[in-house]
Amino acid sequence: MPAHTPAARLRIAIDLFGVGEQMIRTRLRREHPQWSEEQVQAAVEQWLRERPGAEFGDCPGRPLALRNA
Repeated sequence: MPAHTPAARLRIAIDLFGVGEQMIRTRLRREHPQWSEEQVQAAVEQWLRERPGAEFGDCPGRPLALRNA
């Protein structure tokens, strides 16, 4: 596998996120064919907020309380 620049690796990660979001959207449309586009969008956004790992910011380690600057 060729070495990628940090910018290329970031582009790959963003593209993979887009593919994953599209997969969730497709699954929701298949499971709920009666839903409007707005309902599907709301469900995608809810999933992004509540999916496993989202509560920790999608990174390993212990959560830290952020201080307001």
